[in-house]
Amino acid sequence: MKYSAYAMPNLPTPGNCVTINPDICTGCCRCVEVCIMDVLIPNPEKKGPPIILYPDECYYDGCCVEECRESGAITLNHPLMQRVRWKRKDTGEHFRV
Repeated sequence: MKYSAYAMPNLPTPGNCVTINPDICTGCCRCVEVCIMDVLIPNPEKKGPPIILYPDECYYDGCCVEECRESGAITLNHPLMQRVRWKRKDTGEHFRV
């Protein structure tokens, strides 16, 4: 009997640490090489975008975004609790940038 092993990504919690645009990504896997937490693994399909395997382990340091050769291929998504919230003094309106 022939056995195969598959890497299945963990489903992301309320947000995903990074978003990879498959239309822009060339599959060079520089992001995989520089990620200090090994959140990403190479795609088994040649020139496919990396697989986000451990989204909860991300440090949100952005090294994958900085090292990417293709502008806009990777977007870092900070968790909602880490985003700055502003309040206007005159109206009391709350907003995020």
